[in-house]
Amino acid sequence: MTLREATPDDLDAIMVIEHRSFPTDAWSPQAMALELASPHGRYLVDELDGAIIGYGGVRALEGSRDADIQTIAFDADHRGAGRGRALLRALLDAAGQRGAREVFLEVRADNPSAEGLYRSEGFEEIGRRPRYYQPDDVDAIVMRLALQHARSAERDDARTDAEKEATA
Repeated sequence: MTLREATPDDLDAIMVIEHRSFPTDAWSPQAMALELASPHGRYLVDELDGAIIGYGGVRALEGSRDADIQTIAFDADHRGAGRGRALLRALLDAAGQRGAREVFLEVRADNPSAEGLYRSEGFEEIGRRPRYYQPDDVDAIVMRLALQHARSAERDDARTDAEKEATA
């Protein structure tokens, strides 16, 4: 797995994944280009054998106490293998480095895999936005994570891994 900072040169590959992942409500190339260029966000791509297979972004203004996961998407062939979790954790780290203490996101109510990932990383549902995703009329589940909770869970995971190695 290779995560790296997204660049404007990655726009075409990102947009292919964007349209495959969100066929009815994909961002425009112009909107994505603005996101990639914004000093208030951090976008990462995941590469495999030199090809971009996923991307994600977080909007986190320097010094702000909160941040927003803007998007995470992978080619269908690379979902469910832990790459989304690794990308999410890298985005949470980026938000924390910019001073965020809480991270928010919206997830489609008809995407239980993504919702499950976010819940497993400590996100909690704090509300719903009816018919948020158009033209599909799908609700958005609004979720929030306190970053100190995420860091505690990662420390617990690391401790468990260390304990396993010590007893092996």
